[in-house]
Amino acid sequence: MQPKPPRIGLALGSGSARGWSHIGVINALERAGIAPDIVCGTSIGALVGAAYAAGEHGRLEPWVRGLKWQSVVGLLDWKLGGGLMAGGKLAHFFRSQYDDPGIEQLPKAFGCVATDLASGREVWLREGPVIDAVRASIALPGLFTPAQHDGRLLVDGGLVNPVPVSLCRAMGADIVIAVDLNWELVTRRRPPLQKAASEKEAEQVKQATALTHSGRLEALLARMWPFNGTPKSAAMPSMLGVMSASLNIMQVRITQSRLAGEPADAMIRPRLPDLGAMDFHRGASAIDEGERATELALPMIRGLLA
Repeated sequence: MQPKPPRIGLALGSGSARGWSHIGVINALERAGIAPDIVCGTSIGALVGAAYAAGEHGRLEPWVRGLKWQSVVGLLDWKLGGGLMAGGKLAHFFRSQYDDPGIEQLPKAFGCVATDLASGREVWLREGPVIDAVRASIALPGLFTPAQHDGRLLVDGGLVNPVPVSLCRAMGADIVIAVDLNWELVTRRRPPLQKAASEKEAEQVKQATALTHSGRLEALLARMWPFNGTPKSAAMPSMLGVMSASLNIMQVRITQSRLAGEPADAMIRPRLPDLGAMDFHRGASAIDEGERATELALPMIRGLLA
Protein backbone atom coordinates (compact mmCIF):
# COMPACT_ATOMS: atom_id res chain seq x y z
CA MET A 1 0.00 0.00 0.00
CA GLN A 2 1.42 3.39 -1.02
CA PRO A 3 2.01 5.77 1.93
CA LYS A 4 -0.08 8.93 1.84
CA PRO A 5 1.89 11.99 0.78
CA PRO A 6 2.49 14.50 3.56
CA ARG A 7 0.08 17.39 3.85
CA ILE A 8 1.94 20.61 3.17
CA GLY A 9 1.10 23.78 5.07
CA LEU A 10 2.11 27.29 4.03
CA ALA A 11 2.36 29.87 6.84
CA LEU A 12 2.45 33.42 5.44
CA GLY A 13 3.68 35.97 7.96
CA SER A 14 2.80 39.58 8.72
CA GLY A 15 4.79 42.48 7.32
CA SER A 16 2.57 45.17 5.77
CA ALA A 17 3.74 46.07 2.23
CA ARG A 18 6.56 43.51 2.47
CA GLY A 19 3.78 40.93 2.30
CA TRP A 20 3.50 41.29 -1.46
CA SER A 21 6.59 39.07 -1.52
CA HIS A 22 4.25 36.20 -0.54
CA ILE A 23 3.01 36.31 -4.14
CA GLY A 24 6.53 35.60 -5.35
CA VAL A 25 6.88 32.77 -2.84
CA ILE A 26 3.73 31.12 -4.19
CA ASN A 27 4.91 31.62 -7.79
CA ALA A 28 8.21 29.87 -7.11
CA LEU A 29 6.59 27.01 -5.21
CA GLU A 30 4.10 26.42 -8.03
CA ARG A 31 6.86 26.40 -10.65
CA ALA A 32 8.63 23.76 -8.57
CA GLY A 33 5.47 21.64 -8.47
CA ILE A 34 4.92 22.21 -4.76
CA ALA A 35 1.24 22.81 -3.97
CA PRO A 36 0.40 23.45 -0.31
CA ASP A 37 -2.76 21.75 0.95
CA ILE A 38 -3.25 24.20 3.83
CA VAL A 39 -2.72 27.97 3.70
CA CYS A 40 -2.58 30.11 6.84
CA GLY A 41 -1.83 33.79 7.12
CA THR A 42 -1.41 36.65 9.51
CA SER A 43 -2.15 40.26 8.50
CA ILE A 44 -0.95 40.82 4.89
CA GLY A 45 -0.21 37.09 4.83
CA ALA A 46 -3.93 36.50 5.42
CA LEU A 47 -4.83 38.69 2.43
CA VAL A 48 -2.44 36.99 -0.01
CA GLY A 49 -3.17 33.57 1.50
CA ALA A 50 -6.91 34.00 1.09
CA ALA A 51 -6.48 34.93 -2.57
CA TYR A 52 -4.31 31.85 -3.11
CA ALA A 53 -6.69 29.53 -1.26
CA ALA A 54 -9.56 30.91 -3.35
CA GLY A 55 -7.72 30.29 -6.63
CA GLU A 56 -7.49 34.03 -7.28
CA HIS A 57 -3.72 34.36 -7.00
CA GLY A 58 -3.41 34.88 -10.76
CA ARG A 59 -5.72 37.90 -10.61
CA LEU A 60 -4.12 39.42 -7.52
CA GLU A 61 -0.57 39.59 -8.91
CA PRO A 62 -1.16 41.92 -11.89
CA TRP A 63 -3.22 44.22 -9.67
CA VAL A 64 -0.41 44.41 -7.10
CA ARG A 65 2.25 44.96 -9.78
CA GLY A 66 0.18 47.81 -11.21
CA LEU A 67 -0.46 49.63 -7.92
CA LYS A 68 0.55 53.29 -7.89
CA TRP A 69 0.51 55.83 -5.09
CA GLN A 70 -2.71 57.21 -6.50
CA SER A 71 -4.54 53.89 -6.28
CA VAL A 72 -3.16 53.15 -2.81
CA VAL A 73 -4.34 56.48 -1.44
CA GLY A 74 -7.69 56.01 -3.20
CA LEU A 75 -8.37 52.91 -1.09
CA LEU A 76 -7.88 54.74 2.19
CA ASP A 77 -10.82 56.08 4.19
CA TRP A 78 -9.49 58.32 6.92
CA LYS A 79 -11.17 58.23 10.30
CA LEU A 80 -9.55 59.68 13.40
CA GLY A 81 -11.17 57.36 15.93
CA GLY A 82 -9.95 53.88 16.83
CA GLY A 83 -7.41 54.16 14.00
CA LEU A 84 -6.38 56.42 11.15
CA MET A 85 -8.43 54.42 8.63
CA ALA A 86 -11.79 52.67 8.82
CA GLY A 87 -10.88 50.02 6.25
CA GLY A 88 -14.36 50.03 4.73
CA LYS A 89 -13.23 51.17 1.28
CA LEU A 90 -10.60 48.43 1.13
CA ALA A 91 -13.10 45.74 2.15
CA HIS A 92 -15.67 47.08 -0.33
CA PHE A 93 -13.09 47.02 -3.13
CA PHE A 94 -12.28 43.34 -2.57
CA ARG A 95 -15.98 42.44 -2.26
CA SER A 96 -16.62 44.12 -5.60
CA GLN A 97 -13.75 42.29 -7.30
CA TYR A 98 -13.89 38.79 -5.81
CA ASP A 99 -16.58 36.28 -4.93
CA ASP A 100 -16.70 35.34 -1.24
CA PRO A 101 -18.15 31.84 -0.84
CA GLY A 102 -17.00 31.59 2.77
CA ILE A 103 -13.82 30.09 4.20
CA GLU A 104 -15.37 26.62 4.41
CA GLN A 105 -15.97 26.57 0.63
CA LEU A 106 -12.48 27.60 -0.53
CA PRO A 107 -10.63 25.09 -2.75
CA LYS A 108 -7.75 25.00 -0.26
CA ALA A 109 -8.02 24.80 3.52
CA PHE A 110 -7.51 28.33 4.89
CA GLY A 111 -7.23 29.99 8.26
CA CYS A 112 -5.96 33.32 9.52
CA VAL A 113 -4.96 34.88 12.83
CA ALA A 114 -6.35 37.92 14.63
CA THR A 115 -6.02 39.26 18.17
CA ASP A 116 -8.86 39.85 20.65
CA LEU A 117 -8.37 43.48 21.70
CA ALA A 118 -10.02 42.99 25.09
CA SER A 119 -8.30 39.81 26.25
CA GLY A 120 -5.15 39.79 24.12
CA ARG A 121 -5.91 36.22 23.10
CA GLU A 122 -5.03 34.75 19.74
CA VAL A 123 -8.10 34.14 17.56
CA TRP A 124 -8.11 31.61 14.72
CA LEU A 125 -10.59 32.48 11.97
CA ARG A 126 -11.51 29.35 10.02
CA GLU A 127 -15.13 29.89 9.02
CA GLY A 128 -17.44 32.61 7.81
CA PRO A 129 -16.88 35.32 5.16
CA VAL A 130 -13.33 35.39 3.85
CA ILE A 131 -13.12 39.17 3.53
CA ASP A 132 -14.35 39.75 7.08
CA ALA A 133 -11.69 37.37 8.42
CA VAL A 134 -8.95 39.07 6.41
CA ARG A 135 -10.16 42.52 7.49
CA ALA A 136 -9.79 41.46 11.12
CA SER A 137 -6.34 39.97 10.60
CA ILE A 138 -4.95 43.12 8.92
CA ALA A 139 -6.33 45.61 11.48
CA LEU A 140 -2.95 47.06 12.46
CA PRO A 141 -3.44 49.01 15.72
CA GLY A 142 -3.35 52.75 15.20
CA LEU A 143 -3.67 52.41 11.44
CA PHE A 144 -6.94 50.48 10.90
CA THR A 145 -9.89 50.58 13.26
CA PRO A 146 -10.56 47.24 15.02
CA ALA A 147 -12.89 44.81 13.27
CA GLN A 148 -16.10 43.68 14.96
CA HIS A 149 -16.50 39.90 14.87
CA ASP A 150 -18.99 37.85 16.92
CA GLY A 151 -19.24 40.53 19.57
CA ARG A 152 -15.47 40.98 19.87
CA LEU A 153 -13.10 43.67 18.66
CA LEU A 154 -10.28 42.09 16.70
CA VAL A 155 -6.97 43.60 15.63
CA ASP A 156 -3.91 42.48 13.69
CA GLY A 157 -2.83 38.89 14.32
CA GLY A 158 0.82 39.92 14.16
CA LEU A 159 0.53 41.07 17.78
CA VAL A 160 0.39 37.45 18.95
CA ASN A 161 1.40 35.14 16.10
CA PRO A 162 3.29 36.85 13.25
CA VAL A 163 4.12 33.60 11.42
CA PRO A 164 1.21 31.18 11.99
CA VAL A 165 3.05 27.84 12.03
CA SER A 166 0.93 26.67 14.96
CA LEU A 167 -2.31 27.21 13.02
CA CYS A 168 -0.95 25.19 10.09
CA ARG A 169 -0.11 22.32 12.46
CA ALA A 170 -3.53 22.49 14.10
CA MET A 171 -5.19 22.26 10.68
CA GLY A 172 -3.34 19.04 9.91
CA ALA A 173 -0.13 20.03 8.14
CA ASP A 174 2.64 17.43 8.32
CA ILE A 175 5.24 19.75 6.80
CA VAL A 176 5.09 23.51 7.25
CA ILE A 177 6.81 25.99 4.95
CA ALA A 178 6.87 29.39 6.67
CA VAL A 179 7.62 32.87 5.36
CA ASP A 180 9.12 35.36 7.82
CA LEU A 181 9.11 38.94 6.50
CA ASN A 182 10.32 40.67 9.66
CA TRP A 183 13.51 38.81 10.53
CA GLU A 184 15.94 41.61 9.65
CA LEU A 185 13.89 44.65 10.56
CA VAL A 186 15.87 45.55 13.69
CA THR A 187 19.25 44.28 12.48
CA ARG A 188 19.49 45.79 9.01
CA ARG A 189 22.46 48.08 8.49
CA ARG A 190 20.67 51.34 8.06
CA PRO A 191 20.50 54.34 10.41
CA PRO A 192 17.20 54.46 12.32
CA LEU A 193 16.92 58.16 11.55
CA GLN A 194 17.65 59.46 8.10
CA LYS A 195 16.60 62.22 5.76
CA ALA A 196 13.33 62.34 3.90
CA ALA A 197 12.80 60.23 0.80
CA SER A 198 13.71 61.44 -2.64
CA GLU A 199 11.97 64.38 -4.26
CA LYS A 200 10.50 61.95 -6.78
CA GLU A 201 8.70 59.96 -4.07
CA ALA A 202 7.52 63.16 -2.42
CA GLU A 203 6.10 64.31 -5.75
CA GLN A 204 4.31 60.95 -6.17
CA VAL A 205 2.57 61.44 -2.84
CA LYS A 206 1.68 65.02 -3.71
CA GLN A 207 0.13 63.93 -7.00
CA ALA A 208 -1.78 61.11 -5.33
CA THR A 209 -3.19 63.24 -2.56
CA ALA A 210 -4.17 65.93 -5.06
CA LEU A 211 -6.70 63.44 -6.42
CA THR A 212 -8.50 63.20 -3.08
CA HIS A 213 -11.49 65.30 -2.16
CA SER A 214 -9.78 67.16 0.66
CA GLY A 215 -6.45 68.89 1.15
CA ARG A 216 -6.52 67.67 4.76
CA LEU A 217 -5.27 64.28 3.62
CA GLU A 218 -2.17 65.84 2.11
CA ALA A 219 -1.53 67.67 5.38
CA LEU A 220 -1.89 64.44 7.34
CA LEU A 221 0.49 62.63 5.02
CA ALA A 222 3.01 65.43 5.13
CA ARG A 223 3.10 65.35 8.93
CA MET A 224 2.77 61.66 9.67
CA TRP A 225 3.42 59.38 6.70
CA PRO A 226 6.95 57.93 6.70
CA PHE A 227 8.58 57.39 3.31
CA ASN A 228 10.16 53.92 3.03
CA GLY A 229 9.46 53.45 6.72
CA THR A 230 11.80 56.30 7.69
CA PRO A 231 11.16 59.61 9.43
CA LYS A 232 10.80 62.89 7.64
CA SER A 233 13.84 64.51 9.22
CA ALA A 234 17.05 63.42 10.89
CA ALA A 235 16.04 65.18 14.10
CA MET A 236 12.86 63.34 15.03
CA PRO A 237 10.74 60.57 13.45
CA SER A 238 7.10 61.08 12.56
CA MET A 239 4.31 59.68 14.70
CA LEU A 240 3.76 56.82 12.28
CA GLY A 241 7.50 56.32 12.07
CA VAL A 242 7.65 55.74 15.83
CA MET A 243 4.60 53.43 15.70
CA SER A 244 6.06 51.49 12.78
CA ALA A 245 9.48 51.04 14.39
CA SER A 246 7.89 49.99 17.69
CA LEU A 247 5.65 47.43 16.02
CA ASN A 248 8.65 46.13 14.07
CA ILE A 249 10.60 45.51 17.27
CA MET A 250 7.62 43.83 18.89
CA GLN A 251 6.88 41.56 15.93
CA VAL A 252 10.52 40.52 15.53
CA ARG A 253 10.75 39.52 19.18
CA ILE A 254 7.40 37.74 19.17
CA THR A 255 8.30 35.92 15.94
CA GLN A 256 11.59 34.73 17.41
CA SER A 257 9.83 33.47 20.52
CA ARG A 258 7.00 31.71 18.68
CA LEU A 259 9.26 30.05 16.12
CA ALA A 260 11.61 28.82 18.83
CA GLY A 261 8.73 26.89 20.41
CA GLU A 262 6.87 26.09 17.18
CA PRO A 263 9.53 25.76 14.45
CA ALA A 264 8.65 25.42 10.81
CA ASP A 265 10.13 22.60 8.76
CA ALA A 266 11.36 25.05 6.10
CA MET A 267 11.79 28.80 6.41
CA ILE A 268 11.76 31.37 3.61
CA ARG A 269 13.11 34.80 4.51
CA PRO A 270 12.93 37.45 1.77
CA ARG A 271 15.40 40.31 2.15
CA LEU A 272 13.44 43.56 2.03
CA PRO A 273 15.44 46.08 4.08
CA ASP A 274 14.51 49.10 1.98
CA LEU A 275 10.80 48.38 1.62
CA GLY A 276 8.78 50.49 4.04
CA ALA A 277 5.67 49.28 5.80
CA MET A 278 3.43 51.44 3.61
CA ASP A 279 5.21 50.96 0.28
CA PHE A 280 2.31 49.03 -1.24
CA HIS A 281 3.07 50.67 -4.60
CA ARG A 282 6.38 48.76 -4.79
CA GLY A 283 4.80 45.36 -5.24
CA ALA A 284 6.91 44.31 -8.23
CA SER A 285 10.19 44.42 -6.33
CA ALA A 286 8.63 42.61 -3.34
CA ILE A 287 7.25 39.84 -5.57
CA ASP A 288 10.60 39.40 -7.29
CA GLU A 289 12.40 39.11 -3.96
CA GLY A 290 9.88 36.54 -2.75
CA GLU A 291 10.66 34.41 -5.79
CA ARG A 292 14.42 34.77 -5.26
CA ALA A 293 14.25 33.80 -1.59
CA THR A 294 12.08 30.78 -2.36
CA GLU A 295 14.44 29.55 -5.08
CA LEU A 296 17.21 29.52 -2.47
CA ALA A 297 15.05 27.45 -0.11
CA LEU A 298 13.84 24.92 -2.70
CA PRO A 299 16.65 22.34 -2.19
CA MET A 300 15.75 22.11 1.51
CA ILE A 301 12.02 21.91 0.76
CA ARG A 302 12.51 19.21 -1.86
CA GLY A 303 14.59 17.26 0.66
CA LEU A 304 11.69 17.31 3.11
CA LEU A 305 9.29 16.02 0.49
CA ALA A 306 11.55 13.31 -0.92
